[in-house]
Amino acid sequence: MLIGKRIDGRYEIIRGIGEGGMSKVYLAHDVILDRDVAIKVLDYDFANEEDLKRRFQREALSATSLTHPHIVNIFDVGEDEELHYLVMEYIEGQTLKKYIQTNGPIPVVQAAKIMRQLVSAIANAHHNGIIHRDVKPQNILMDHEGNVKITDFGIAMALSATAHTKTNSVIGTVHYLSPEQARGGMATKKSDIYSLGIVFYELLTGELPFSAETAVAIALKHLQEETPSVRLKYPEIPQSVENVILKATAKNAADRYQSADEMYDDLLTVLSPERAHEEKFTIQYDDDRTRIIPAITEPIESTSSADTTKIMDPILPKPEEESKKGKKDKKTKKKRKKWPIIVGVFAFLLVAILLMALLPSLLGPKQAIVPDVIGMDEAEAVDLLEERDFEVEKVEEPSDEYEAGKVFRTSPEADKKRDKGSVVTYYVSTGKEKMVLDNYTDRDFDTTAATLARYFKSIDSKGVYSDKPKGTILEQDPEEGSEVIPEETDLLFTISIGKEMKTLANLSNYTKSQVDAYAKSSGFDIRSAGEEYHDSVPAGNVIRQSPSPNSEIEKGSTVEVVFSKGKEKKPTKMVVKTIDILYEPEPVIDDEGWTSYEPQTIRIYIQDKNHSMTDPVEEFTITENTVKRITIELEEGQRGGYRIMRDSTVYKEDTFNYEDGD
Repeated sequence: MLIGKRIDGRYEIIRGIGEGGMSKVYLAHDVILDRDVAIKVLDYDFANEEDLKRRFQREALSATSLTHPHIVNIFDVGEDEELHYLVMEYIEGQTLKKYIQTNGPIPVVQAAKIMRQLVSAIANAHHNGIIHRDVKPQNILMDHEGNVKITDFGIAMALSATAHTKTNSVIGTVHYLSPEQARGGMATKKSDIYSLGIVFYELLTGELPFSAETAVAIALKHLQEETPSVRLKYPEIPQSVENVILKATAKNAADRYQSADEMYDDLLTVLSPERAHEEKFTIQYDDDRTRIIPAITEPIESTSSADTTKIMDPILPKPEEESKKGKKDKKTKKKRKKWPIIVGVFAFLLVAILLMALLPSLLGPKQAIVPDVIGMDEAEAVDLLEERDFEVEKVEEPSDEYEAGKVFRTSPEADKKRDKGSVVTYYVSTGKEKMVLDNYTDRDFDTTAATLARYFKSIDSKGVYSDKPKGTILEQDPEEGSEVIPEETDLLFTISIGKEMKTLANLSNYTKSQVDAYAKSSGFDIRSAGEEYHDSVPAGNVIRQSPSPNSEIEKGSTVEVVFSKGKEKKPTKMVVKTIDILYEPEPVIDDEGWTSYEPQTIRIYIQDKNHSMTDPVEEFTITENTVKRITIELEEGQRGGYRIMRDSTVYKEDTFNYEDGD
């Protein structure tokens, strides 16, 4: 019981939210990132299967690279002791299967919208080299807005490969299984397309196209029966819509859509009026061509056919023996001496028995034993297989155990007896399986490193100053899109250590030119925040700053300084004096004895804030006593005064201090 426990010290299990054939799903809380997630715990037993476990982890990790609005994100893949799990995006809603059961059949407009979302998601996966292998409504989640997201890419890839490797069986949900998977072949991109067609049928009808009491019986219908017409039940469905289903579910993969992109393009116009009455999709068969009729029987009962189950290789049951008891008439007949007839009949029966015993071996195909070519170079293996008169078919796949170019598996296996001329498929290693590196930039380094550490050889980091938050991945080596073998790859991440911090100097009493020089050398953005009077700081120098001196701040931060306007001056004072200037000329007696008086020249000099004694502020002549008003303006600390010159003689002068003014 996992509810209430914490997996890997990080994921607190809250409650169960679903269960499938090979896993259970729980709602959990990620205590590190403080978010709800869905955790799928696998029931598959990996004990003593390190190669398979690594394959599952690697392929599930590859699925984390899928980023699409209609694919459920996989955040983490891990193990806690014997527990193997995937951490996924939590979608609050229900499965598409539940929605169909509650609301089906779905209106054609809504069904087409859902299919466009699903097909676009599968197309995105196919572009990334990923085949789902188990597309079904149970693996599709619907949110409250009616949008859908596909899940279980990691499990489908890993467990399908795992089971096929071990038992030559296939894993899938039989109701949605493609014919090639049903007969034990490898799933391809077109297998996903087939399953999408079955989902579309179920959306429109609320039912499955093929049903039977056992899983094998359903698989047989996928192989032998055409997909039923949705228009027989619902004639209002346009023929163009039915054609999408018929083309997607064609028995021969070559007759299906060539890609999920082609199917998506078809769905874009499937409801357009001009396509409503198009001709029904049909496949032109060549009746003369040689066809292989698959042999599938029903030897075993299946578990719930809605779950993902293993469909084993076809097993032919022993024919049911029929015995009928006949009544023997016992009649006594007279013995006749017909020995020649008896001998002839006996000889005929003996020849017939011999012919029945020998004829199959004489007329049947000759057989040979499949040689063991594991570990051989491709050319050597092909030569040996062809020496035994087998046709060969090549498949290239990654292998952790065998180097590139070596044969690591055959189908049928070595030492099996098969008809000469039959096909033996040999698998050539392409080397250890590679994965395409995702783009890890802009992610948190600690979380990313914790997730990737179990897969890669080493993970290291180097810090640089950056505007990005501390711990953010800025660059990666190898780069995004590189194909790597995880266990042989060293990852190096360049991460942000935050903005560069510097100690701010004490700028008090710096002149403007000194401030400019410091801003250039320090990288700080220093700005003037105004000017103020100051009793001790000279004008033009810094009075104060913000932030304060010796603060640790980011390089490039803004620093504000206030400059001094010098000491604030007191208001100007005035000294006003009224001066009586007497007219006292010297008498002038001419030759005739007459006495006259010449005008006197008056010059006034002032020393104050606006004048100096160098030049007179006023000059005039008088012929009588004159009164003059003199105003002297003095600033704080200034000494001033006036001087009145009458002709060339100082008539009157005086000096004053600032304190003498008003």
